[in-house]
Amino acid sequence: MPTYKSGMSDSDIMDRYQRSCRTNFWQAIFRKEVDYLTSHLKGAKDILSVGCGPAIIENELSKKGFRITGMDVSREALNASPDSIRTVVGNAEEMPLPTSSFDAAIYVASLQFIGDYQKAIAEVNRVLRPNGKVIVLLLNPQSAFFQQRFRDPDSYVRQIRHKDLKAIEEAIEKDFTVRSEYYLGVQGDIVFDSSDVDKAALYVIVGTRRGTEGSRI
Repeated sequence: MPTYKSGMSDSDIMDRYQRSCRTNFWQAIFRKEVDYLTSHLKGAKDILSVGCGPAIIENELSKKGFRITGMDVSREALNASPDSIRTVVGNAEEMPLPTSSFDAAIYVASLQFIGDYQKAIAEVNRVLRPNGKVIVLLLNPQSAFFQQRFRDPDSYVRQIRHKDLKAIEEAIEKDFTVRSEYYLGVQGDIVFDSSDVDKAALYVIVGTRRGTEGSRI
């Protein structure tokens, strides 16, 4: 993730973020994430991405035939998203979206930055159709990738609110049948396949909605 200096305007932050995303390193990460999401979204058509930012990964998913709705609290970020993405300005804990309107929802390294992740998960459960799927890509605090960036006082990673992966997984398990794995090895500027807890930048939770009988909504 890019670094941000205090006092930068939203437009300056977004410009720096987009420049960073064009580097070979981040492009390699995005390709891995898109491939992973594509393989786990088979059978789904209407996809909600929560905390999508400028929707770089979402744009690639739309090219593969998914109908993507990107939601973010930042209008500045959504203004930078491609025209292929339907965008909604909204809060993850209180989504301005109708009940039972999506086949799947994704969080691409965004859930850990949301104030009340339990409310956000409950809202995803509400907007998903029966047997809908949620895919949550979490930053792995044990990885060298995370620890290197967390030491940088200007890194966006410093804004993380939730580092207890098991607590997040247990919250998701209240409404979803889940399976999880470590994914996406990163060492320096090298991106590779790895499920090693110390090398994998991500911890991924894939959940299938149990249905309204088990819901808190």
